[in-house]
Amino acid sequence: MRAAARRLLLALPTLLGVATLVFFFIHLLPGDPVEIMLGERASSADRERLREALGLDRPLVEQYASFLAGAARADLGRSLRDGRPVVEVVLARLPATFVLALTAGVLAIAIAVPLGALSARHRGRWPDAVATGFAMLGASLPNFVLGPLLVLVFSVGLGWLPVSGAASVASLVLPAVTLGLGMSAILTRLVRAAVLDALSQDFVRTARAKGLSETVVFLRHALRSALLPVTTIFGLQLGSLLGGAIITETIFAWPGLGRLTLQAIDGRDYPLVQGCVLVIACGYVAANLLTDLAYQRLDPRVRLEGATK
Repeated sequence: MRAAARRLLLALPTLLGVATLVFFFIHLLPGDPVEIMLGERASSADRERLREALGLDRPLVEQYASFLAGAARADLGRSLRDGRPVVEVVLARLPATFVLALTAGVLAIAIAVPLGALSARHRGRWPDAVATGFAMLGASLPNFVLGPLLVLVFSVGLGWLPVSGAASVASLVLPAVTLGLGMSAILTRLVRAAVLDALSQDFVRTARAKGLSETVVFLRHALRSALLPVTTIFGLQLGSLLGGAIITETIFAWPGLGRLTLQAIDGRDYPLVQGCVLVIACGYVAANLLTDLAYQRLDPRVRLEGATK
């Protein structure tokens, strides 16, 4: 608990930096939210009245101070578009993004761990070549290319899955695969390298010297040890899926936080953009914290080193 509290305190400057950057950067973007809301034909008087009602007529520093004060109270203001509280709008979209990211993460682990382990065990042979080729292909295909390809094949061509939306569980398949394949490619290479490194360690040679079968040595000793660094990378990648889902959610019209962020940027909805980015940053922090706690749980040496400091 002390370690978790310490990490949370260290995360506060990061969140403050994110809040500051997103506040000033969003105001540097070209385009006026008042003009977007009223249109180009609105009179100057109407624009000024709306600007005053939204608080956009105040000095930028004053708006920034008000934003930080509200964020400290978990009050991120109201959306400029519909007047709803930003917290309410973001929380309504967050479950969809969480389900998408979690599904993609589970899919990535289900592919990467057996494929990377198989590649390491058959190093230099055809399973290794297949796994390496898959990893290279998955890492080289960006989401904005892979997503439309999957739509063309499985939705337009075969008609098996919906093109977009979130009407059913089937609607989750294509966006989850789009996100999960890229992540599985990274994890496959990592699992392969970690297993190969573990196989060269003394504890593996000792296990073999005790007469254990090669399967037991590989699964219980080499692979188990190799999964420790994979846990760290998986946690970081899972946090990044919250931000990386913007493109995927837009392609598949998935009603999540990523698509909401892009819509808020297009509409110059300053409070909503700030709220979305802050929630994504909190997702990174939470993922890092959970990863550290899981790593300490899996590796007693980490807990021992922390106790001696």
